[in-house]
Amino acid sequence: MPRSEIESLDAFRQRARAFAQKLGRVTPRAAASALRADRSDEEELAEVARERELQRRLFDANLAGVCVPREYGGQGLTPAHQRVLNAELRGREYPARLQVPTFTPCLSVLLEFGSEQQKLKHVPAILRGDELWMQFLSEPSCGSDVAGALTTAVRDGDEWVLNGSKVWTTGAWWSDWGLCLARTNWDAPKHGGLTVFIFPIKSPGIEVQRIEMLNGSKEFCQEYLTDVRIPDSYRIGAVDEGWTVGSRWMFFEGMGNNSPLVTMPEGTGRATHGSGATMHAIAKAAGTLSDPRARELIGEAECLHRVGEALKRRIGQGIMTRKLPDKASNIHRLYAGLAATRRTTIAFELAGPTGGAWVEEDGDLAEWGADFLMRQAFCIGGGTTEMAANNISERVLKMPREVTHDRDRPFREVPRSANKASADE
Repeated sequence: MPRSEIESLDAFRQRARAFAQKLGRVTPRAAASALRADRSDEEELAEVARERELQRRLFDANLAGVCVPREYGGQGLTPAHQRVLNAELRGREYPARLQVPTFTPCLSVLLEFGSEQQKLKHVPAILRGDELWMQFLSEPSCGSDVAGALTTAVRDGDEWVLNGSKVWTTGAWWSDWGLCLARTNWDAPKHGGLTVFIFPIKSPGIEVQRIEMLNGSKEFCQEYLTDVRIPDSYRIGAVDEGWTVGSRWMFFEGMGNNSPLVTMPEGTGRATHGSGATMHAIAKAAGTLSDPRARELIGEAECLHRVGEALKRRIGQGIMTRKLPDKASNIHRLYAGLAATRRTTIAFELAGPTGGAWVEEDGDLAEWGADFLMRQAFCIGGGTTEMAANNISERVLKMPREVTHDRDRPFREVPRSANKASADE
């Protein structure tokens, strides 16, 4: 096909279908939570290796990076082509761990703000599955207020020296590269003294510690950066203009699986796991399908699922056509967090006593008690629902902004707790 031509959707669909038919079939887990402690470290590492292999197969079949420009190893096609691929991969295995945050927000940030050298080096490696990326964003001291970062980057000739800590990084222990927001100017206002960097996660001076959750999952990590030296070529964007990058970074993060850079088969993801079909399976296993209350809960879950899918399409189309601002992605973020929490509660109610105490043989009834205890994670991960509500009110509905007294003050003069202040300089 000549480089100047765009492959037709029909031709692309035929290629995608032929490729998908060579992949193994998978049975989606009847689970609302992606943080179940149901595999050993060795099993998870084997799954990561398998997903790298699957990504390489997509690359070799000219199906990786459907919407990524061709000069960086992608296909240079359209979001419509990506939707076709997602449809044809339905029910097939795919490289799930490589999609978020590797393809978005990390790859999205690289494509928009990275230097030509950075894009030529890293984008093809990501598309081949050679590099898995994580975002080093949240910190113990500032949570979702990422502009309050205390991790520092100090210039030393042609290098930068980073010190600080990042937290809640899912899968950092098996990943390769990090995208990091750091403070480079304490005399600038809060949002004005930030810079974005990239670096290998296994660089000298980086210690990754895994955090054990109440259900036994150890996917979340905390990273400690101690005198980590990186070259200036690892900087993304201009010095002290990291919030220009960061604001788009937050937008890409909010898109999540809805990004046109993400390959996710139809019928997968949290929304599907919380659909009426999943709830029907739980109620059937519990022997309560004839119970009117159970049927009402199944219907509620299906309604939440369908509304979420329709809202996702509506928000995505609105942003693409510029009828809605980028910050409108927070509308779906807010709905998705609240709806997922409710669906997990419904699943726990339908599971009955087995949801509180189960054995492996309980199948569709197992694990829902642990998921119920972890349900609030849906309103925290990827930016809290409270932050989403603030963005909707201020940036979408144009309501008055919250009063703040530190907007124009040098960040070093902004009052902080004793623990925060000790990490400042």
